[in-house]
Amino acid sequence: MPQKIEVLLRENLKNLGKCGDVVRVPPGYARNFLVPRRLATVANDENKALMARRRVRLDAEEKQRDAEIDARVTALATLVLTTRGKADEGGHLFGSVNAAHIVELLKGAGHGAFGEKDVRLDTPLKNVGVHKVKLHVFGDKYAEVQVQIEAEAAG
Repeated sequence: MPQKIEVLLRENLKNLGKCGDVVRVPPGYARNFLVPRRLATVANDENKALMARRRVRLDAEEKQRDAEIDARVTALATLVLTTRGKADEGGHLFGSVNAAHIVELLKGAGHGAFGEKDVRLDTPLKNVGVHKVKLHVFGDKYAEVQVQIEAEAAG
């Protein structure tokens, strides 16, 4: 079994570590992937000191970004999107409300940063009433908004 070597991470890498961490990886992975892409460097004292300063800055930026994301999730949690659709007497819509329609409702409410891929719907909404819909905000953060579907008045 090949010996592992220690490298110092220059960037945050999912499933490997954060900037400034010393990790043990196979030599080929370090030589062929991490070092050429400037994702890692040799783990010596000088590089560790440089990465410690960089990590402080990255941690501060990450903390600020997380605070902004949490504020956005909190704002979205109070949001109720209302739409109308033709429905029968039992409350079943003749059409449906899909991810594209929810994105349009979000744009109308001033939250235009979402795309269809961010709306987490198992199936399109086909009934009148209030439905909870998950929105992907960033990374592993999700917000839940309420979509209220009302039946159009017959006329």
